[in-house]
Amino acid sequence: MFQFEKINSSEHKNLIIAFRRDSFRVSFGNDDNFGEDKEYVEWVQKCSECYPEGFVLVKHLNQYVGQLELQIMKYKDEDIGYVNLYYLIPSYRGKGYGKYLDEYAMKFFNSKGVKEYHLRVSPMNQQAIAFYKKNGMKEVGLEVDGKVVRMKGTVINKFELSS
Repeated sequence: MFQFEKINSSEHKNLIIAFRRDSFRVSFGNDDNFGEDKEYVEWVQKCSECYPEGFVLVKHLNQYVGQLELQIMKYKDEDIGYVNLYYLIPSYRGKGYGKYLDEYAMKFFNSKGVKEYHLRVSPMNQQAIAFYKKNGMKEVGLEVDGKVVRMKGTVINKFELSS
């Protein structure tokens, strides 16, 4: 059973920095453009105050195994869900566990009343792109001078569909 625990940026500081840095290494081959640890922790603190259920750590068998960063933002004058981070530790990748993060994200976005969600991913991260496409997302186009691909998907209530 996966559990989702709200991030406490002071208590979980080292963990969220390690997870986010690893996501940069997986996505871009290094974490050179990560920025300052302190700025990242402050950003998480600020965002988690606005979206406490959107900034969560993922726990399995009493171990932290992942992190989600979800929020609502404007895109072309529409409110959309936005995934800043889908993250699982290496031993949990490619085993189907991402579906639990995706289900949590859909519940979060449904609770906020948005119909569409976006994220950006490195074109080098083919495993992540395959996961997103498997979950119905489509590529919108390249952004940030080709460093990332914007993808979008439709928010669905998977719990309604399965009943």
